[in-house]
Amino acid sequence: MTVGKKVLELNNIDKTFGAVNALSGIQLSVLAGEVIALVGDNGAGKSTLVKIAAGVIPPDQGNILFDGEPVVFRGPMEATRAGIAVIYQDLALCDNLSVVSNLFLGREIQNGIPLSPLNEEAMESKVLELLKELNVGQIREIDIKVGNLSGGQRQTIAIARSLIGEPKVVLLDEPTAALGVAQKVEVLKLIRRLADRGIGVLVISHNISEVLEVSDRVVVLRLGKVVANFETKKITSDDVVAAITGSKSFN
Repeated sequence: MTVGKKVLELNNIDKTFGAVNALSGIQLSVLAGEVIALVGDNGAGKSTLVKIAAGVIPPDQGNILFDGEPVVFRGPMEATRAGIAVIYQDLALCDNLSVVSNLFLGREIQNGIPLSPLNEEAMESKVLELLKELNVGQIREIDIKVGNLSGGQRQTIAIARSLIGEPKVVLLDEPTAALGVAQKVEVLKLIRRLADRGIGVLVISHNISEVLEVSDRVVVLRLGKVVANFETKKITSDDVVAAITGSKSFN
């Protein structure tokens, strides 16, 4: 997929919590069809930045552009409706519900008028189509309860669910945490497939080898500031570590 236009831009973003400057002067853009890895030590501001992009908390200063237009998200639902999907570490899946029910939770397809019976056939068809498009072969039973799936399969379901609303940007918080080697490989492949669909992807990760494998760019936060913005193909893991620890300046 060829990288396209900017879909999400965060300009001069500041955020403080009491006496703590969580973010200062953040400049970050996400392009269509691009995977950006957001890295940094604990407390660097990664989660705060994602929460601002997702409409969970407002910035103190700065502005956000989406598809080139200024936006102010007054909550996560407004960000979702605009085209930003977020997948947090806890995945927020319902273990007692099926794959289909999880994907369409809150977005169920009904037969005609509101309060009419659900269109189970249409939802099942959409799920099968989506899993096929994503080349997900390890989930063959869509009526199985999500609680019976492996960690990698659950992550896949969370990613697939985010696509039901046809987002332009997907934000993932540590998507391979607590997964086995084989499961990590499948999730990384799935992230690349999101970009191949023209979606801008921002991934928070502590795993530098995975970052270098899956991303097009690596943005490093340190003490609430962007200290490096690398093209992945031009750097090594040593460069990323040096930027994270501050042992070398890249600005």
